[in-house]
Amino acid sequence: MSHPPSHSAQPCENGRVKSTIKPLADFVFFSRWLQAPLYIGLIIGQAYYVYRFSLELAEIFEKPAMSENDAVVLILGLIDIVMISNLLNMIIVAGYETFVARLRVEGHPDCPEWLSHSNPNIMKVKLAMALIGISSIHLLKTFININNLTDRIAFWQCVIHTLFLVSALALAYTGRLMESPHPPANHGGGH
Repeated sequence: MSHPPSHSAQPCENGRVKSTIKPLADFVFFSRWLQAPLYIGLIIGQAYYVYRFSLELAEIFEKPAMSENDAVVLILGLIDIVMISNLLNMIIVAGYETFVARLRVEGHPDCPEWLSHSNPNIMKVKLAMALIGISSIHLLKTFININNLTDRIAFWQCVIHTLFLVSALALAYTGRLMESPHPPANHGGGH
């Protein structure tokens, strides 16, 4: 089976590197570092969520005699913040590792287990599952407060949640298709 020729900086027949392609290839490869400030911005966003968590947590002590429904909504708010922070962390760590540079944390006792076998397909499914979890928390908060909300809001939250579920299933299915070995094509007439 012949492979198409590579357009990267490969040695010519005489052993020299194509001088016109190498600088361009190096420049394109270096451009991945433009994403580093984006990940720093997400880290700042995560710090904001730590601040939001502390505000929500302080509310428990400000209103110790709140109703059970209010307490459940408050705790669900804390869970929501933690899940969003987990989602941010997953995007920051896996995105940086995948698209910018290796973190070089192999063997570190605190290295997340999922990082060692992370690939874009697995990350898409993990992100979709995290979004479903966050959406579930929002939906639960809606049902607890259903008397204070319009039917339209509840309807659209259910629709959006269902779309998240369908999207996650589609991502998982396509990921499985892409990772499964393809059977050899049968070019002959016969079985």
